[in-house]
Amino acid sequence: MSVIAPKFKFSEFVKSILDNLFWAILLLSLIGIPLTQIILFYIEMPVINGELLTPFLALTWIADPSRTLPIIKAFMTTDLFRIAAFPGFGFAALLAAGTIFVERKMLAKLQLRVGPFYCGKIEGILQLMGDGLKLISKEIIIPAKADKPIFWAAPVIFVGAAAAFVALIPVAPGWVVADVDVGLLAVFAVIGFFPIITILSSWSANSKFPFIGGIRALHQMVSFEIPLILSLLGVVILTGTLNLSEIAASQSSFPWIIFLPIGAIVFFITMLAELERIPFDLPEAESEIVAGWLTEFSGMMYGLVQLGTYLKLYAFAALFVVLFLGGWNGPMIWPPFPEEIITKGIEAGPITVMIPGLPVFSQEMINGVIWFVLKTVGVIFFILLPRGVFPRIRIDMLLSLGWYKLIGLAFVNIFIALGLLYAGVLGPGGIL
Repeated sequence: MSVIAPKFKFSEFVKSILDNLFWAILLLSLIGIPLTQIILFYIEMPVINGELLTPFLALTWIADPSRTLPIIKAFMTTDLFRIAAFPGFGFAALLAAGTIFVERKMLAKLQLRVGPFYCGKIEGILQLMGDGLKLISKEIIIPAKADKPIFWAAPVIFVGAAAAFVALIPVAPGWVVADVDVGLLAVFAVIGFFPIITILSSWSANSKFPFIGGIRALHQMVSFEIPLILSLLGVVILTGTLNLSEIAASQSSFPWIIFLPIGAIVFFITMLAELERIPFDLPEAESEIVAGWLTEFSGMMYGLVQLGTYLKLYAFAALFVVLFLGGWNGPMIWPPFPEEIITKGIEAGPITVMIPGLPVFSQEMINGVIWFVLKTVGVIFFILLPRGVFPRIRIDMLLSLGWYKLIGLAFVNIFIALGLLYAGVLGPGGIL
C-alpha cells in the first residue's frame, strides 16, 4: 500500500510562522517584559549623566542605546547573574555540554568509528540538542516497589550538590559565586554528599543492580576521598590559606605542580575515581551490572544525573587548575582597551557615540578567563582520555590502590611540602 505525502502549501507555511510569531509576542508581553521589570528592581542601577537610573526608566534603552551597556554591567554585578550565568551554573553547563560532545567524538576517533554524525551538518553538532529533547520527552518510569520520595529527590539533590561545587570555583580575579575563606573545606564537605546521594538513590530503587552499583560506589568513594584530601594538604601548607581565590593568586610566578607533582598525580587519580571514570567505573560497569546505580533512572531523571555528573567533572577539572596549574594566571594575551573607547566614545563616521560603562569586562578578567578555560579544557581532555585506552580494574585492586599506595604517596607529598617550607624555599618568607 503506497502512502501519498501531503502537498506543500505556502499558505499553511505562512500561517504557521504567523502563529509562532503571535505566541512569541504574547509570551514576551505577558511574561518576558514583566519578569525583566521585576529583576531590574533587584539590580543596583547605574548613574548616567549624573542621574540615577530607575527601574521604570531602564527599558528606555530601546530608544537610547547608550544606556544599554551600563544596565548590562549593573546586571552582571548581581548575585543572580553570577549564580545563573557566569561563572556559575550556566557557564559550567555550557562547558559540560561541550564536554559530552567532545568525549563522544573523541572516543569515536580512538575506536575508529563514526560517532555522533547524523543529527547536524557539522560533526553532528546538533546531536546534543536531539539527545536533550529525547530525554525531556521520554516517559519517566518509577519502579513499583521503589521508595518514591527518595527516588524522585536523588537526581535533583545530585545536580544541586554539583552546582554547589561549581559555585566554589574562582574563574577570574573577583569572579566566583561563593568566595569563602574556607573554600577548600567547603569543597570537601560538598564532595562528601555524593556517596550519600548515590547509596540513597540505589537503595530507593529497590532493585539488585542499582544496589550493587551503590555499594560499589560507596566503597570506591570512601577509599579514595582520604588520599584526595591528603593530596591537597601540601598546597595548603605552602600557601597558608584555604581560600581558593588566594591559592590561585599565589601562583602568579609559578604553578604548584612544579614543586608538588606527586600531590598533583595523586589528586588526578583520586579525581578519576570520584568521577567514576574508567578505569574506576565499577559503580556503573555496563558489561557487569547494566548501568549500576543508574539502571532504574529514565527520562529526564537520568538526564539530571548526567548533567550533574558532567558539572562535577568540570568542577574537579577546574579545581585541579586552581590548585596546581595557576588558576587564571598566565601571560597577558588580551590587548588593552583603547583609552578613546573608554573616555571619548566610539567614532562612527562623523558621529561619536558616547557609551558610558565601557568596558563591560576588564582586561585582566578576560585574560584570566581565557587562561582558565584553556587549562580546564586541557585537564578535561586528560580525564576523558583513559576511557578510550584503559580497561576496568578489579575492585580488590581498586581498594588496594586507594587505601595503601595513594595514601602513602599523599604523605610523601606532605613531607615534601613541609621540607620546602622549613627550608625557606617556599611559603611565607621563602626565597621564591
